[in-house]
Amino acid sequence: MTVLSPGRPAEPGTSEPGPVNLWFCPNDELTPGIAATLASHWLDENEQEVAGRFLFERDRRQYLVAHALVRRVLALETGIPEAEAVIWRSSRGRPFIQTPAGGLPRGGAALDFNLSHANAYNLLGVSRGLRIGVDVERLDRGERGLDNIIATFSPEEQTWIAGAAPGRSRDRRALRLWTLKEAYSKARGLGLGLPFDSFAFTLAEDRGVLAFRPPADDSAACWRFLEIEPVPEALAAVAVEVDAGHVPAVHLHHGFPWGRAAPRRLVLQETVGV
Repeated sequence: MTVLSPGRPAEPGTSEPGPVNLWFCPNDELTPGIAATLASHWLDENEQEVAGRFLFERDRRQYLVAHALVRRVLALETGIPEAEAVIWRSSRGRPFIQTPAGGLPRGGAALDFNLSHANAYNLLGVSRGLRIGVDVERLDRGERGLDNIIATFSPEEQTWIAGAAPGRSRDRRALRLWTLKEAYSKARGLGLGLPFDSFAFTLAEDRGVLAFRPPADDSAACWRFLEIEPVPEALAAVAVEVDAGHVPAVHLHHGFPWGRAAPRRLVLQETVGV
């Protein structure tokens, strides 16, 4: 079997990339009973074991819905049945799907995916031949832990946050930066192993990345970013490593993918390096 290894995009510049697919799915899209039934048939032994260790039912439900979503979307994208997909994790915990030796049943470039969830919301990003990272946070989380989060940002980002009025405006600025930083670090497969003050974003007042200062070992030209608010009180960010000459479209799907409802079409923003 082969896998998409951590690093630069697979097969850069060889063809026009397919769209990046985003799936935003609230837990309420599946009743607890249906989520448990799907999980019992689709999740592998390790996932079943992890699900059984949760002390609180709300946390177990979050896990079951999120992982049922992953397996359903991967089945739609690859043609590998939900229960047969083999998912492994890197040493830093980033998930990958193993590609059968003969290639994916539905063909196409190697597939990369990334999952995020926050208090009953799930966001899954899937791309072909391009590294992707996603993150979702709730605005109604209040100020829980925000000061500690802000302290990890670059000095210029902390100054920008401090310029907002205390309360919701300040919280929104902090969470916009946090989701973007999480998405970028997850796309690189580094997670919290990448110091958040080693790179910085300059953001528009309402939404949008104006500039990106990457870490010393990376280039801003390789990356495109997207901020979305799929429902009120939820902020999400997407980071995609691209070939500058072949930037994919983005399709945002809402709900659990039982069918193929028309997605919302979005555009990855061009980012200036600083």
